[in-house]
Amino acid sequence: MNMQNSAGAAGQSILGDARRDIRPILNPESVAIIGMSSKPGSAGQVVLNNLLEGGFKGEVHLVGRSGGMLGDRQILTDISELPEGVELAILMLPSGAVLDAVKACVARGVRSAVCFASGFAEMGAEGREQQRIIAETAAAGGMTLLGPNTVGYFNYVNAFYVMMVELDLPAPLDPEEGPAVAVVAQSGGIGAHIAASLRARGVPLSYMMTTGNEAQTGLADMISHFAADEYTGTIVVYAEQIRSAPDFVRAVKDARARGKGVVLLHPGRSERSQEAAKSHTGALAGNHAAMQLMAEYAGVTVVDSLEEAIDVSQLLLRYPTAPVGGMGLATASGAICGLTQDYVEPLGLELPPLSEEQVAGLKEHLPDFLPPRNPLDLGTLVSFQPDLIETGVKALLADTSIGSAMISMAMPGPEASLVWLKYYLAATAGSDKPAIFVMQNEDVPLSADFIAEARRHRAIIMRSPERAIRALARITRFGRRQAMQQQQEAAVSRDALTRLELGRGVLPEWSGKQILRELSIPVPAGALARSADEAVSIASDIGYPVVIKAQSARLAHKSEVGGVLLNIADEAQLRSAWTQLYANVRKAEPDLELDGALVEKMGERGLELVVGASRDPQWGPILMVGLGGVWVEALGDVQLLPPQLPREAIIEKLHGLKASKLLTGFRGDPAVDVEAVADVVATVGQLMVERPEIQEIDINPLVVYAQGKGVAAQDVLIVTE
Repeated sequence: MNMQNSAGAAGQSILGDARRDIRPILNPESVAIIGMSSKPGSAGQVVLNNLLEGGFKGEVHLVGRSGGMLGDRQILTDISELPEGVELAILMLPSGAVLDAVKACVARGVRSAVCFASGFAEMGAEGREQQRIIAETAAAGGMTLLGPNTVGYFNYVNAFYVMMVELDLPAPLDPEEGPAVAVVAQSGGIGAHIAASLRARGVPLSYMMTTGNEAQTGLADMISHFAADEYTGTIVVYAEQIRSAPDFVRAVKDARARGKGVVLLHPGRSERSQEAAKSHTGALAGNHAAMQLMAEYAGVTVVDSLEEAIDVSQLLLRYPTAPVGGMGLATASGAICGLTQDYVEPLGLELPPLSEEQVAGLKEHLPDFLPPRNPLDLGTLVSFQPDLIETGVKALLADTSIGSAMISMAMPGPEASLVWLKYYLAATAGSDKPAIFVMQNEDVPLSADFIAEARRHRAIIMRSPERAIRALARITRFGRRQAMQQQQEAAVSRDALTRLELGRGVLPEWSGKQILRELSIPVPAGALARSADEAVSIASDIGYPVVIKAQSARLAHKSEVGGVLLNIADEAQLRSAWTQLYANVRKAEPDLELDGALVEKMGERGLELVVGASRDPQWGPILMVGLGGVWVEALGDVQLLPPQLPREAIIEKLHGLKASKLLTGFRGDPAVDVEAVADVVATVGQLMVERPEIQEIDINPLVVYAQGKGVAAQDVLIVTE
C-alpha cells in the first residue's frame, strides 16, 4: 500500500493542536482597518462600508500611510497610533507589507487579524517561508491570525460582515429559526456558493468562514468553535487540505458528541484536482483515500459534489439522527418507481418490502389497481384523493425496515401543490426519519405560498429525484457506519504485542512469519534453512511436498529471480532445488548474500486474498483487504478499513468487494472462512495501533479455505522504521 507523505505540507498550521480563541475574529468589540485609503471605491472603503451597513456598533479605527480624513473619521498614519488591545485588525495590504504590519499589531496588543493578501504558500517555497514567519510572529505575540489569501467571512448571528467586495448584505440570523448551518471553506467562491444556495432554500446560516491558506487558524479551530456555538446545528466544510489530521478528528468528534453533523467536500481524487488545490491555497494534497476513510470513521459525512454538500447539510440540520434502514418512495409515476430502482442499487440503498402490517393498513385505503408496496405508486388517483399522500407516507415511515422517505411528484397547479404539501407535512409531523418532498419540473418555479409554507415547517423540498436519492443514500451510509462502530475486543493481548521483537527496516519473509506465529495468524509449517542438510531435516519433519524460498530483506520479488521453487517431492529433488535456487539468485543478484531459504509445507489450494496495512503520515494506520495474489495489482479490488472495527463490520467490508461472490461459494466451490479472514484483519489492525514503528504490513497471499477451515499466510512483508 502506497500512502503519499503529506507531512511538511505547504501552509502547515502553526501551534499544532493548541486551541485558538477566534471569538475576536468573529465578534470583536473594536476593529482597525489597516491599509485604508481615502480614495473613493478603494478596497478598504468597501470593507468599512460592509461593516457599517451590517450594523457594527463597536469602535472602528482606520490606518493608512497617507492619513487624512474619511468623512468624520481620521485615518491614522501608523499602527503604533492605535489604542492598546484592539480586538481585530483587518489587513488591506500587499503581501510584502504584511509581516511588518503583524509585528506592529503584536506590539500594540491587537488580539486577532485577518489577512486578505495572496502571494504566500500558493506561490511556492519562498512564499511558504514568508507565510511561516508571519504565522509564528502572530502566534508568539498571542495574536490569532486568519488567512492569508482569504476573502473574508460572514457572522450572521451578530451581523458582522468582513468582505473586501461590495455585495448585498444578508439579513442576520433570526434566533427563532432554531439551529443553523455554519459554512467553513478554504475557497471563498465555494463558501459563497454553498451559503447562497442554502439561503435560497430558506436554510438558516450562522456563519460563512473562508480560511484561505490557514497559516495559523484553520478548519479544526473553526469546527471546534462551532461545535460549542449555540446557534450552529450542522457544519459543512470545503477543504483542499486538512493540515492537521489529529486536530481535525478531535474537533469532529467534539461536534458529533454534541449532536452536530459535519459534512465535508474535499477535492483530490484525481492528480489534476490535487494540482489545482496546490496552486490555489498552497495545499499539498495528502492521500485522498486515507483522508476519506478516517474522516468518515471519525464521524464526518464525506460527500462527492457541491450538490451533495448542500443537500446533505440541509438534511442533517433538519434530521440530526442519520438513518440505518432503507428508503420508502411514494409517487404518482410508475416511471419514477422504475428509475428509482436503477438509482438506489449502485448507491447501496434499498427499497425494502413493506411489512404485512403496513400492507394490510394500506389495502383499506387503496383500490385494487394500486398495490400496497414499496415503491408506492399512487397513480393519477392522487389528483382526486390527495389525502392518499398522507396515508402512503405515514405507512412508509411507520415501517421499521424503512429509515427515510421520499415523495416525488410532477408539479400540478399552485393550489394543488399547496394541498399536496399540507398532506405531506401532516404525514411527516413528529417523525425523526429524514423525508424529502421532491416537486419535479425543476425548471418551473414554485409558488411563493408553497415556499413560505415549506419553510415555516422546515420541510426539505428538492426538485430532482436523483439528487434527493443521493442525499438520502449518503446519510444512510453514514448512519449505518456509525451504528456498526463499536470498540472490538482485542484479538491479541496488548502484552503480547508490546513484547514482540521487531527488526529494523524491511524484514525478510522468515522473520515476518515468526511474528505472525506469535500473533496466532496461521502460516505454513516450516523453518529457515541455512544449508541443504538443514533443508532436508526440516522437510523430513513437516513432510513432502515442500516449497523453498530464497530469503533476504533485499529480495523484494523472489519469484522474478527464480527464488521460489514449488512441489519438491523428496530429498533428492530438494537437494537439487537448493543448488538451483542459489544459482538463480546469484545470476540475477550477484552481490546478494542470502539469509538462507525458507522450507515450507506445500499448502492446499484456496481463495487468495491480500491483507495489508500502511501508516499514513497524517491519518495513521490504514488497513486493506481484497483479492490477492497477482490480482491485487491487476484488478485493484480492495476495501480500505480503519484499524479498529468490530468483526461484523470487517466481514461487511469483505462482502463489499467486487469479487464477493467468491466468498460465498461460486460455481461449485464452497463458501470460504470469512470469519478467519476478519480475525487476521483485526489482529493486523491491533498490531499497527500498538506498534507505531511498523510502517507497512503486506500478507499476500492470505489463502482462505472452506468455512471453518481457516486461513494460511503464504507470504508476508513487514517494514519498520
